[in-house]
Amino acid sequence: MLIMSEVYRIRGRRAAEIASSVEKAVTAGVLAPGSALPPLRDLAAELGVNPNTVASAYRLLRERGVIETGGRRGSHVRPRTAHTPRHQIQLDIPHDARDLSHGNPSAEQLPPLTEALHHAAAEQLRDPVLYGRASVDEQLWGLVRREFLADGVPPGPIAVTSGALDALERVLQARLRPGDLVAVEDPGWGSLLDLLPALGLRAVGVGIDDDGPRPDGVARALASGAAALVVTSRAQNPTGAALGAHRAAELREVLRPSPGVLVIEDDFGHAIADAPYHPLCAEDGRPVTEHWTVIRSVTKIFGPDMRLAVLTGDSDTVDRIRGRQRLGAGWVSHVLQRAVAQLWKGEAVDRTRVAGFYGERRAALILALAEQGVRAYGRSGFNVWIPVPDETVAVVGLMRRGWAVAPGARFRLGSRPGLRVTVSTLGLDEIPRLAADVAAALRTDLSASSLA
Repeated sequence: MLIMSEVYRIRGRRAAEIASSVEKAVTAGVLAPGSALPPLRDLAAELGVNPNTVASAYRLLRERGVIETGGRRGSHVRPRTAHTPRHQIQLDIPHDARDLSHGNPSAEQLPPLTEALHHAAAEQLRDPVLYGRASVDEQLWGLVRREFLADGVPPGPIAVTSGALDALERVLQARLRPGDLVAVEDPGWGSLLDLLPALGLRAVGVGIDDDGPRPDGVARALASGAAALVVTSRAQNPTGAALGAHRAAELREVLRPSPGVLVIEDDFGHAIADAPYHPLCAEDGRPVTEHWTVIRSVTKIFGPDMRLAVLTGDSDTVDRIRGRQRLGAGWVSHVLQRAVAQLWKGEAVDRTRVAGFYGERRAALILALAEQGVRAYGRSGFNVWIPVPDETVAVVGLMRRGWAVAPGARFRLGSRPGLRVTVSTLGLDEIPRLAADVAAALRTDLSASSLA
């Protein structure tokens, strides 16, 4: 007797019909998150079909992000569907708590937009952008091209997208197929971890340290069949890791025997990180793999609502991206592109000062935590990662003390628990109290663990 059959009877004769039956039940809430699916052969016997048909149905459900398979544990409905973003799983933050969970830049460090937008509007009057215009604004193209070349990125075509996540989605769809394996940082950006199953792709986690992905983890992912590797160049979310020169060289050596692997560098922190850029995709200006991209967003330096990112890469990949873009959105608004170019060209933001602002707070918090006997990480950007034994106990303990931080579950696949603290709105005078409260919450956590 199948327990699931008592609750909901799966129907269908073909793989697609069986998968659809399960997916409809999950969407309707009839099958709750964590529900176990029947063993493959049991369901095949109940439906009167070949076990291979049920296996194909389960594979389709995995690729769509509806279920997950855990070896002897069998197959279960995912705790969240692939279309429920991790950041929407919100904490109930009291009105008087300091919210350090948001992951936003400091509003005080963002430039005023009035002059740049006025300039872009005047340019539109002088030179209206109509159908048939090139998708990338000429001035923005020149600024981006010079910066990429100066950083050792190989020359390649340029595309403009609506932010870094849009760029990642377009790159992945241009080169991969549902079911492909993608190596990602673990812990890593929650939005990317959500995007992969939504695209029918499978994630394999690669452990990281302050210098970025560890070479042994990347090697294992490639050996297991990973078709792509996504790396955050610096200001990694959530740990603040930054790809160092030595680590980049090590990873290039790991990648050389696999020239068909797609390498994606997400350098969203290019303007806020107090760490230099070391290209992974190339050495001495020559690409390491056949297919590669480097993505740079402006949302952290000009504001999250400036939905624009630029990317470059090998000609075939970028041509596919631009071709598909023409069939959908067409292009990113030239008014927005011209405003970004004006901000970029006019040096509306002092990058060194902004990076120093975040770096001072990040370093001060890590030092204060160390003085309390708490180890934390954060080499660049505006996030600090604190390993903890139990996220729930630590988050609740800090909330009781007036601090809201992000639980590491939003960012993890198989890595150990932790907390992400965003320092962008943190006052230097608040740091000693925060560090003391973190230490107190962790002592409570350890005490609870010892009694378990």
